[in-house]
Amino acid sequence: MAIVDVVVIPVGTEGPSVSQYIAEIQTKLEEYKQEGKIDYQLTPMNTLIEGDLKDLFEVIQAIHELPFNKGLDRVCTNIRIDDRRDKQRKMNDKLDSVKKHLK
Repeated sequence: MAIVDVVVIPVGTEGPSVSQYIAEIQTKLEEYKQEGKIDYQLTPMNTLIEGDLKDLFEVIQAIHELPFNKGLDRVCTNIRIDDRRDKQRKMNDKLDSVKKHLK
């Protein structure tokens, strides 16, 4: 299982707010979650998505396309992948590991 840190940046919007685009991305992610392909977590600066790498690439392409479907001509998407193969770890497992050191 891999974890992806993704930021989709719509370029050429009418104003500085992009929350409507982010909301649509979250709706699409929820569809994939309901299919059992991923889990995800929205943060103030990005979205974290976990799942099989093959599914994650499919999801990233789908969410990258959404602003284009709203009429934009440019979208920049930043991706960072954490693909650890020696053990199965989920997003919350990584947080728990750090919290153990804080006690």
